[in-house]
Amino acid sequence: MRHNNELNHFKFSPATWIIPSFFLVVIWFVFYVDNLFNLHLNTHGIFPRTFSGLQGVVFSPFLHGDLSHIANNSLPLFILTTALIYFYREVSLKVLVYGIFFSGIITWIIGRESYHIGASGLIYVLVSFIFFKGMMTQYYRLMALSLAVVVLYGGMIWYVFPDVDHKISWEGHLAGLLTGFVFAVKFKTPDYKKDIQYEWEKPDFNPEEDAFMKRFDENGNFVNPPKPEEIVEVEEEQTRLEPVRYVYVFREATDDNKQ
Repeated sequence: MRHNNELNHFKFSPATWIIPSFFLVVIWFVFYVDNLFNLHLNTHGIFPRTFSGLQGVVFSPFLHGDLSHIANNSLPLFILTTALIYFYREVSLKVLVYGIFFSGIITWIIGRESYHIGASGLIYVLVSFIFFKGMMTQYYRLMALSLAVVVLYGGMIWYVFPDVDHKISWEGHLAGLLTGFVFAVKFKTPDYKKDIQYEWEKPDFNPEEDAFMKRFDENGNFVNPPKPEEIVEVEEEQTRLEPVRYVYVFREATDDNKQ
């Protein structure tokens, strides 16, 4: 029986959907208020290599330029955050908080002199972490999740290169990708193992001592077991009863006997 049962780790709880939903509510609320009152909150994004631009490390994931920008980030952010919390519950908070911080710092260091805003940096953290961590665990469910991420978001890899689209922050994407990879290497997750259901699956299994494996000869051919010895039924000895003896006494008939 395995030490770490996946049922103890893969649990659907209210936090699985509440946290991603809360994240979406916040970024949409900020976007609505910003456009309603013309607050120009984009100036609170990451502006590389300036002291005032450091505030964007915290604020930039919640700021978006237009409706298309926030709409394109919303669905991936919800799906990936949900998957992170469900499959990697123990480290999900670290990935989210540290992911925002370190990807923002890297963007602040390598970015162009412009405001970098949007949750796409965090999205790249999540894509990178989920993909690389799943492949590193070698656990079939997490590897399947990694492949699903590749199918859905594999095309995002092109947006970590310069000159693909001058309107996007490829520096933020690259920072998120690198951050997620480092987290996948550094953060420890449970050692998921398959259930041991049979004796031959156990690490200490010795085929030479197994009764079934002994039925195979040196060439791998199955040898029928010998016929069981016939069981001789032993009849129980019947209890012998002592014979009943009858004693007859002869008497002559007399007048008294006749009466």
